[in-house]
Amino acid sequence: MTVSEVSGRGKQKGIPVQWRVGEYRVDLLPKLKIELVVLDEDVPLVIEAIVGAARTGETGDGKIFILPVEGVVRVRTGDRDENAV
Repeated sequence: MTVSEVSGRGKQKGIPVQWRVGEYRVDLLPKLKIELVVLDEDVPLVIEAIVGAARTGETGDGKIFILPVEGVVRVRTGDRDENAV
């Protein structure tokens, strides 16, 4: 699992901020990006856990992207395992 602090923009289209010289819009908002690699059979359970913990019902709750992992190369040793997670 990797957790990164990132900036992004979705349907919420930024937020208005009041400053001394007037109002301006912050288009890129702070977000968290969580990357997980799990076994295919665990995907539904992981999705359920994330949605259950993260859903507020408000715009900005996020999205889950599901992608295949083609293989793994351990940098330290160069070992390859096409089936390892």
